[in-house]
Amino acid sequence: MARKQKKQIFRYECSLTGESFKTTKKAKNPDELVSVAAYYEMHPEKEDRPEHILKEIQEQAEAKELI
Repeated sequence: MARKQKKQIFRYECSLTGESFKTTKKAKNPDELVSVAAYYEMHPEKEDRPEHILKEIQEQAEAKELI
């Protein structure tokens, strides 16, 4: 019977927002990694997310402010 391979998980932190995330691949330049939110904050002209996603993000931000 074959052994199940374990996936190695790498945890990184966004240098701009401080948000942490995990990947299954090792990053070549972990200091240069940014979150999706930080990327769109730096490049607003490239905003191509659907309206329902933008609305959901805005609602989450408002909920955070209330807490």
